[in-house]
Amino acid sequence: MKTSKPPLIAYKNEEFLRSPEARTLRILSEYLEPDKRFDRNKINSTVLFLGSARIQADDRSAPLSRYYRDAEELAFRLAQWAIPLRPKGKNFVVCTGGGPGIMEAANRGASRAGGKSIGMNISLPHEQAPNPYIPEDLCFLFHYFFMRKFWLVSRARAVIAFPGGYGTLDELFETLTLIQTEKIAREEVVVMLYGEEFWKDVVDFDSLVKNKTISAAEAKIFTYASDPEKAFAFLKRKLFRFCSVYGPLRFQG
Repeated sequence: MKTSKPPLIAYKNEEFLRSPEARTLRILSEYLEPDKRFDRNKINSTVLFLGSARIQADDRSAPLSRYYRDAEELAFRLAQWAIPLRPKGKNFVVCTGGGPGIMEAANRGASRAGGKSIGMNISLPHEQAPNPYIPEDLCFLFHYFFMRKFWLVSRARAVIAFPGGYGTLDELFETLTLIQTEKIAREEVVVMLYGEEFWKDVVDFDSLVKNKTISAAEAKIFTYASDPEKAFAFLKRKLFRFCSVYGPLRFQG
């Protein structure tokens, strides 16, 4: 007896692709598709901005509102400086998690400088909509947190952590752990904690050294900054050494 419908090719079978058995394919897709888009846009390296989605530009009475303006200004300066550095593609492209708050500020600053920037959103029960300053071809949406975190760090030559909550702390400490364990070479990425007063209040790194849970050298993986002009001068000096080194970080193993 002939069937009324022709059989589906496996890669067009949406029921299968959404099933637990096809999870590996979905994970692989979230690795391969961004990689292709980065290559198509000739993205060699990025500067990753982390920070709270809850810090808004128009709430000047909020205790952390100045960090929105600082993030926008720092991203503007970095993008303006990086745009001419294109002998083999785009370098030090501003990259964020794609949402509101500090993420929006950084994408906005890069846009103001006339540069492209990257936004890597995550699908959540309450959707995090992409901010309006991300170009369509560099606006991503991930299902898997671990794949999103991989791509946030993968091509970063600098990671700048502005004040934030659980998500910011998670991403910051994962980066510090990768450097501490030499999965990322320490000399290949600059880590900056922006907002020294905030970070020293939230995390007592000196206590970690005192209690020997980290070494004194490991407490120097990062640097503090609290002024966009000084932060830019420091980052420009550190990043300049990478100007002749293109491509993603070399993850070990």
